[in-house]
Amino acid sequence: MATKNTTIDQTKAVTGKAEAAKPQQKQRVFSGIKPTNMPQLGNYLGAMRHWAAEQDQYDSIFCVVNLHAITVPQDPAELRRDTLTLAAMLLAIGIDPDRAPLFIQSHIAAHAELAWLLDCVTSLGWLNRMHQFKSKAGDDRENATAGLYNYPVLMAADILLYDAEIVPVGDDQRQHVELTRNIAERFNERFGETFVVPQALIREEGARIMSLNDPASKMSKSEPDGAIFLDDTPSAIKKKIARATTDSERTIEFNPNRPGITNLATIYAAIAGQSHEEVQAHFEGKGYKEFKAELTDLLVAHLAPIQARYAELMRDPAQLEALLRGGADRVRPQAEAALHRAQRAMGIR
Repeated sequence: MATKNTTIDQTKAVTGKAEAAKPQQKQRVFSGIKPTNMPQLGNYLGAMRHWAAEQDQYDSIFCVVNLHAITVPQDPAELRRDTLTLAAMLLAIGIDPDRAPLFIQSHIAAHAELAWLLDCVTSLGWLNRMHQFKSKAGDDRENATAGLYNYPVLMAADILLYDAEIVPVGDDQRQHVELTRNIAERFNERFGETFVVPQALIREEGARIMSLNDPASKMSKSEPDGAIFLDDTPSAIKKKIARATTDSERTIEFNPNRPGITNLATIYAAIAGQSHEEVQAHFEGKGYKEFKAELTDLLVAHLAPIQARYAELMRDPAQLEALLRGGADRVRPQAEAALHRAQRAMGIR
């Protein structure tokens, strides 16, 4: 099934076909992030800091999607730790649970329940075209889990449960939001208007931070030396920036033919809140030594208050868990109402 107008830019927000937003009503945004180790700078600059900044602009819901994490093998103790770690870091960067609920996916049973209903209207042809499954499963697809294969359907359930109109994602997740639209449209056509058809919000500025070691690849948690993690110490940040790939030239510029320095300059611009032209003008006549020293100082200063707040939250895990359960209690009525609506539409309630 074809989709139309499936993405929007950072300044526009258009609803799907099921329920248009009322004038002056904040549009609903659902944002989920998987708990796999500490978030890195690419996660923060591409998504997390925007979530915090836009809490008043949208009707936002934030979710730690731990059910998505178990689509690949996990150590249970590490998963529990990573789930709390991520939640604490989201709060530390400025997510305010009084303004936007934050909860753990597995605390709302409706996510898994709706995923099964959606599985029953999702064609294998659609799932067979998902690039991310092919990438993650690699050459050993026969041993990949059914959960990994159905990952995009669970993501669709996450979004559709909350009547989300906008879903902020990286470009690598664009296809999953398009699938969500296909599923919602097929369900609505078969069973009547049930779900809001969402739009993907793809951000361009600062959205793609590359590896410090290999600027042709996206920064990843799986490559610790090429990523700056949000809890990295000042000495670790200094060492990683000092070793970051550049080139044999000495000027500081944004140039696609010079991916190493372009990546570092992109990080500088995003953290400093400066344009490309401002960054280049500031470093005119300066070399890599001065640039890397300033970038290191900028990162350390920017992350210091976040790290302090994170440490404070992690000192009281019981209070953190209570906060997350409170977030689940706030959104559960919405999720269950959407699930029951779908069940009634399908004739099983």
